[in-house]
Amino acid sequence: MFVPSPKETRAHRTLAALAVHRQATGEQLHRLVVPDSGPRALVPVLAQLAEEELIGSITLPNSGRKRAWFLTHRGAGVCRDWPELRGRQPLPLSTSMAASMRAAHTLTVVRTHLAFLDDAREQGDEYGPLDWAPEVAHNVSDGERLVADALMRYVVLGAEGRVKLRAFVEVDRATMSGEDLAAKLISYARFHTYTPPAPGGRLTAGSNSVAWLRWYPTMPRVLFVLTGAGPRALANRLADLREMAAEHPLVAAMAAKVPLGAAVLEDVEEHGARAAVWTSLAGPEERCGWDELKPASAPAARVT
Repeated sequence: MFVPSPKETRAHRTLAALAVHRQATGEQLHRLVVPDSGPRALVPVLAQLAEEELIGSITLPNSGRKRAWFLTHRGAGVCRDWPELRGRQPLPLSTSMAASMRAAHTLTVVRTHLAFLDDAREQGDEYGPLDWAPEVAHNVSDGERLVADALMRYVVLGAEGRVKLRAFVEVDRATMSGEDLAAKLISYARFHTYTPPAPGGRLTAGSNSVAWLRWYPTMPRVLFVLTGAGPRALANRLADLREMAAEHPLVAAMAAKVPLGAAVLEDVEEHGARAAVWTSLAGPEERCGWDELKPASAPAARVT
């Protein structure tokens, strides 16, 4: 009797990866989809998907003609109802110009995800290519929204068993001022306390609950990943984040309950995401793993 394989094809997994991440280079897709295969394993897959107009590509500047791949509208239609993408809207790019304008930030966000993914594979943790959701949005008032670069759902496997962690991730390429970067903490602090009004002004069960409880059992920690500048500039940006966490009353109140941290992307890539490369934004400046970050009012403790 024929038993269908439970594993999806490489073409399927490639489309799913692009549906989630918007764009990725061939090398990034290889690490997402077929990390244990040869370096050219996806070349025929990408060629076939491009021939069927399910994906498109652009040539990246100053890259030796490396290409970034993206989902087309036709490709989005193919994968829109796939089970692994439920609750996520596949996001195609309509033109090569649109892809080019987004490439620098989008590919850096994917690069950040891969730093966590590579480390999780080495550590034996539960974290896969689709456990990273880019551009997650939440209301912080009736007319304003918080849009995180990504939401990460991660399970640490250690002596204490499975420890489920969630994190909002902000990827900073040093394209805005340090003050504007630090101001993002205010948006997270507002989301931390935001209670949406009940429909019609009526009090109902749960109407006094903060909004994040609708999606998360605990408020996700907030991680800033810094890159795109020299060591001194990145140190100054970290100092701006710590200053905001100490001086803004809403942010300080959140920091007492929610772990906040920052690290340099190159350090995360070199040493591993769970290595001692993260600095807490509230409390002592000693470096630790991102999974070790604690609220300002709690003592540090390592997850092993």
